[in-house]
Amino acid sequence: MSETNKKLVIMITCGLDSEKMSVGWLIANGAITNGLDVTVFLTSSAVDCVRKGAADLINPNPLDPPVGEMISSLLSRGGKVLVCPPCAKVRGYSEESFIPGVAMQGASGMFEPMKAGAATLCF
Repeated sequence: MSETNKKLVIMITCGLDSEKMSVGWLIANGAITNGLDVTVFLTSSAVDCVRKGAADLINPNPLDPPVGEMISSLLSRGGKVLVCPPCAKVRGYSEESFIPGVAMQGASGMFEPMKAGAATLCF
C-alpha cells in the first residue's frame, strides 16, 4: 500500500445522542489500529462530543466502548481531531473548550489529506 493510500478522513456531523457518532469514532480507531493516518473533522452538533467532560457522559451504543475512551485512544495514537470553527463559535466554544489535542481548523485541515489521496467517510 502506498503512503497516499494510508490516509483516512472521517467527517462526523451528528451529535451526542446519535449512534452514528459513536460508529464514526469506532471506525476511526479501527483505522488507526490498521496503520492508517486518520483525521477526524467534526461539524455541526458533532463538535459537542469533544467539549471537555461531554464525551465522558455519553455512550449511545452500550456495545461500543465509551465515546470518551475512543476519542482519547485516537488522540493518544496519533490521530488528528479537528473542529469546524464556525460550528464551534455558534455554540459559544473556543479552542479552550475542547479536550487537549483537539484543534479548531477550517476545512483545509480535511482537504490536505484528501488531496494526498485520503479515503473519506462521513457519519
